[in-house]
Amino acid sequence: MNPQAKLIFTISLLLGTAITTSSNHWIMAWAGLEINTLAILPLISKSHHPRAIEAATKYFLVQATASTLLLFSSMTNAWYTGQWDITQLTHPISCLILTSAIAMKLGLVPFHFWFPEVLQGAPLTTGLLLATVMKFPPITLFFLTSHSLNPTLLTCMAILSAALGGWMGLNQTQIRKILAFSSIAHLGWMTIIISFDPKLTLLNFYIYSLMTTATFLALNSIKALKLTTLMTTWTKTPSLNAMLFLTLLSLAGLPPLTGFLPKWLIIQELTKQSMAPAATAISLLSLLGLFFYLRLAYCTTITLPPHTTNHMKQWHTNKPTHITIAILTTLSTMLLPISPLIYPLS
Repeated sequence: MNPQAKLIFTISLLLGTAITTSSNHWIMAWAGLEINTLAILPLISKSHHPRAIEAATKYFLVQATASTLLLFSSMTNAWYTGQWDITQLTHPISCLILTSAIAMKLGLVPFHFWFPEVLQGAPLTTGLLLATVMKFPPITLFFLTSHSLNPTLLTCMAILSAALGGWMGLNQTQIRKILAFSSIAHLGWMTIIISFDPKLTLLNFYIYSLMTTATFLALNSIKALKLTTLMTTWTKTPSLNAMLFLTLLSLAGLPPLTGFLPKWLIIQELTKQSMAPAATAISLLSLLGLFFYLRLAYCTTITLPPHTTNHMKQWHTNKPTHITIAILTTLSTMLLPISPLIYPLS
């Protein structure tokens, strides 16, 4: 792709995100989301492969539908209350439509079908944008309207997302699809707590973005797209593979690592809100995700394959690991000890 074109699309992405996150008016928020959608489409379809074109088409149709629902929700609210302010969403029908629109934008169950397909069709770097940057504006709208939304509906959607994200990821061999289902499961954790402690949702999103960025950049560096390819990369970059191993365990939410922090805080808050059954359910469902993260981690650091693979072993490269990946991996694994500074525990 032309560097100038890539620069324009990247600036448009940042602009769309900035407009949505800083707006008070529904029309401005909608305009920012539209700019975002139009800016990412050329980045998804830049390889001109039929699968990439299909992914871009699916993405466009779903996002256009979600944006229409969002506009319809805000217009219904303005019709009944005379308010265009984002925080003044009070009409119950509008709240229901908005929940559907944002769930569609994010890829929450039951509107999750498009996300694994689009991520599978996009390159790894664009997949990273889809899994992190593109989710920030809808999460912001969730944050601003969280006091108006129905907690029961959000809890049901969250538990279903955690269940489906875990179940569907179990039998995948394509790494991008595994990461897509991982994203759906993490969104479940963010959604379950948003009615009770919206700041905790944002903290979860930031930590998830950090870990996902480290994972995607490491995979992009070793050019691994399938589990079979990942099994032979240990000969190529042993140190990067070790770092990827730790990042994947952190993404799974294992205790000594950063990924455990948001899960710990969310379980604590749900228990305080007398929602121990929901906390138990979502904790048990995260074990499904742990299985496929462990499988990924096992494939990453495997040194003696249990059977002879058809893939040639790759040559060891002396190219140093990029400093960005090193910093992100460090943050993805070692932030737990300073958790009181990140989120003061009450």
